[in-house]
Amino acid sequence: MYTLNIPGNVIAGAGAIAQLVPLMQEMKAKRPVLFIDAGALQAGAADSALAEVKAAWPNLLVIDTVPPEPEEGQVRALYDSIAGKQIDVVVAIGGGSVLDSAKMVAVMLTNKAYYHDLTDKEQIAHAGLPLIAVPTSAGTGSEATPNSIILIPEKQLKVGVVHEAFLPSVVVLDAALTRSLPPQVTAATGLDAFCHCIETLISKKCTPFSSVYSLEGLRLVSKSLRRAYQNGDDMAAREDMLLAAFYGGVAISCSSTVAVHALSYPLGGTYRIAHGISNAILLPYVMQYNMDAIPDALHPIAAAMGIATDGLDDAAVGARIVAEIFSLVKDCNIPQSLVSYGITKDDLHALAQSASGVRRLLDQNPRDMSIEDIRSIYAQLL
Repeated sequence: MYTLNIPGNVIAGAGAIAQLVPLMQEMKAKRPVLFIDAGALQAGAADSALAEVKAAWPNLLVIDTVPPEPEEGQVRALYDSIAGKQIDVVVAIGGGSVLDSAKMVAVMLTNKAYYHDLTDKEQIAHAGLPLIAVPTSAGTGSEATPNSIILIPEKQLKVGVVHEAFLPSVVVLDAALTRSLPPQVTAATGLDAFCHCIETLISKKCTPFSSVYSLEGLRLVSKSLRRAYQNGDDMAAREDMLLAAFYGGVAISCSSTVAVHALSYPLGGTYRIAHGISNAILLPYVMQYNMDAIPDALHPIAAAMGIATDGLDDAAVGARIVAEIFSLVKDCNIPQSLVSYGITKDDLHALAQSASGVRRLLDQNPRDMSIEDIRSIYAQLL
């Protein structure tokens, strides 16, 4: 048995952000709160829509202090800043950190017991407040998932918390909001979307639903990431990437990421390496490790990536896929080594120990991965 869980309403296309006020009116918002990425606010792409929202709701609360890669305590602080103010609708405009934080706060506002441990989803007994998610980056797919990522400092680990209450009520996809993304952010977030699509396709939890979204997402990233990275004003490429990120998020909700994300979490938790960067560094090596375990997925993946496979056996197809991933990562100027982040051989054991505990993802990897296998992959990155 398999399921498809997606947001209740998705509005996409040029100018879609203009639908924000009508959507909030449909929700009968009286006291809304808006979480917005400070960079998106500064870029001004949403200025017109924000002016309309502020005119319709003079009592609008605006929170533009969501930190990147937020810690559990920082998410609690966001909740504390609006608790007791009779909030009834939550709007989030931003990247993954803003969307994930807003999702958790929306749930905390209706589940007081959840406040004390944000990793304890057993304390979520009720749906969260209505949430409108508007992504301004094309990568995390948070707008399409029941997942939220937080950093637990004492564990030096990022943790993914999954609960259907985190699924947004409405999603607005407008590529104009991604136009001002710097090239390196475009690359890192785009490769994060690529990871979501390819990992969910090879996951043990892959379903007929997830594979449809995964393959289309792979096709769009392979077609358009280099273009969006090289020319941020290429709006056709920007729209492809925004759709790919959403498709990757839908695929996650049906399936699961695997070892790339499992090994990425300690890099973010301990060394604060941006999530998309750590995924991108790991991706070709983890895929190389998994190749022998995914024979049925090789040709569909190659086709989606635009790789010719006529007359090639599985080993040759796998080699071409890995080579193309290395090429994509290189063309996006992603660092090729962990050394630049201060990581040495002495750190490998602790990293491997930490990653080996991310069983939620490792158990779905197509090939079993021991702690020595994990250490070996990290070692290649030095």
